[in-house]
Amino acid sequence: MRKGGELVKMTLKDLPQQDLFGPGNAGCRGCGAAIAGRQAMKVLGARTIITMPASCMATLSGLNQKTAWSIPFYHTLFEIAPAVSSGIRASLEAQGIKDVNVVSWAGDAGTADIGFQSLSGAAERNDNIIHVCYDNEMYMNTGGQSGSQTPIYAMTSNQQKGKRTGKKDMLKIMVAHDVGYVASATISHPLDLAEKFKKAAAHDGFSYIHIMAPCYRGWNIPTDQSVATARKAVESGFWELYEVVDGKKTRTHEPSFIPVSEYLMSQGRFKNLSTEQVKEIQDAVNSHFGRKEAK
Repeated sequence: MRKGGELVKMTLKDLPQQDLFGPGNAGCRGCGAAIAGRQAMKVLGARTIITMPASCMATLSGLNQKTAWSIPFYHTLFEIAPAVSSGIRASLEAQGIKDVNVVSWAGDAGTADIGFQSLSGAAERNDNIIHVCYDNEMYMNTGGQSGSQTPIYAMTSNQQKGKRTGKKDMLKIMVAHDVGYVASATISHPLDLAEKFKKAAAHDGFSYIHIMAPCYRGWNIPTDQSVATARKAVESGFWELYEVVDGKKTRTHEPSFIPVSEYLMSQGRFKNLSTEQVKEIQDAVNSHFGRKEAK
């Protein structure tokens, strides 16, 4: 938020009490996607239009004439949420309407895989929209299959011995599109998430926010541990919180570097990991942060 022309960090008191998403949604208990939606709408506000492809979030948002959104919400075909948002933005501009946030909100499939072509196009055109990927790291709306956002060695419904390849780095891919604002976020750090949505909304052009949103069913964790699990991801260094503004990367939270095993072994989807595989992942985290060893 801005005071006297300067950007000042928000506090919980700065967030409105009203919920523009949440009451009456059909999400599972502890659904990371639903938590992310509620947190984001605290910042985006009522002057927002959401487009969303097939996904858990689209399903839990409501069916037919019922919706958990208190703003205009469009359920699009799987491949085209960013394209629909681009069209909405063009229509608003033709009418001279400037004060509306246009957001395409998709899961990892609708962002990194089947929806990537329309996402890449919107980014290449630098359309004035925000694209949000809520990432539960597998295709939970269709049975928990692996996708490009599934981490290495995680067990899924179609790779029960664990995925053999690593996670596609969507944030780097979006930075490569030379857009003005790219950021990672997660539900365990709501003020960090809020600050990033504030910046994205203020940015004139395309913005991309990638949110880690744990799914208790796919990750095989207790329903009350979604936020705690996301926090372990951040504090272990497994999920880095940062933003890239006009090509400059800034880390927005310095992790305490708990052992990555505390994050991995708290989830049933990683119960197959060997000691060597845990060390491999720990070494990758250490290398990324320039650390010789974990504390």
